[in-house]
Amino acid sequence: MIEESDRDIVVLDYGIGNLASAHRALVHLGANARLVRRPEDAQGAIGVVLPGVGAFGRSAEALASSGLIEVARAAVGSGVAFLGICVGLQLLFEGSEESPGIDGMGVLAGVVRRLPPGTKSPQIQWNVLRPVRGRPARMVSGLPEDPWMYFVHSYAPEVGPATVATCDYGGEITAAIEQGHVWGTQFHPEKSGTLGLGVLANFVEFAAARAGVAAL
Repeated sequence: MIEESDRDIVVLDYGIGNLASAHRALVHLGANARLVRRPEDAQGAIGVVLPGVGAFGRSAEALASSGLIEVARAAVGSGVAFLGICVGLQLLFEGSEESPGIDGMGVLAGVVRRLPPGTKSPQIQWNVLRPVRGRPARMVSGLPEDPWMYFVHSYAPEVGPATVATCDYGGEITAAIEQGHVWGTQFHPEKSGTLGLGVLANFVEFAAARAGVAAL
């Protein structure tokens, strides 16, 4: 028998910025979502969300010191649905130009780079997602073509094999990644209105399907 806690999406609260906004958006959708501050409280979750705002280095250090980096690593390693948001996406990579010498999780190859020269930094605006040809993104399934999402960032991952959507900001930059059960958005779905909620709803459905339980 599946217990109520075995349908939970956990949002990792490691003390950086307003991490509760992603949790509130998931609850608004009707998902069984909860904030966790201790690794043991994440046991049994069908999905893990890693939000993030601010500097890469400070976020990486806070995630490690909280012990929640082990929850993130366990989810990635065991096949549990995983979603990194903004700096949470960046932490999946090997490192960032923003914080030389600070390691990311290394789940994805590559380095997070400063936004292209000549652009206003940070990018604080709505921008349109452009799908990468031949790489259908499950996160935007059912959404209108070329949806607009809200971005707040000064750095972004390099475009690579896991990139499923880009946006144009002085050049092509990574807006979203999917690699198996690991998803990531450089934009903030929780701040992107109805379409952003659609991305989160797709993640909840995806997590539930992988775990074999009802999503909502």
